[in-house]
Amino acid sequence: MKYDLMTKLGDLLKDPQAVEIIEKYVPGLAKNPMLMLVKKKSLESLLDIPQAKDAGLTKEMLEKLLEEINAKKADA
Repeated sequence: MKYDLMTKLGDLLKDPQAVEIIEKYVPGLAKNPMLMLVKKKSLESLLDIPQAKDAGLTKEMLEKLLEEINAKKADA
């Protein structure tokens, strides 16, 4: 499965390879209990959340993250 900006955060967090890469960029994020509130949102919709903006989350950052995750999955 190839991930994109419409992928739900919860689906991404079910993938151990994806979590490994997310943790590389944002240590501790995958274990943050606050994620339960947004795990049904698409990655793109996270960009509208003020806390995500304040943390510096950008579309470019998500695209880079997805590119790395998809490349790792293609190599597996």
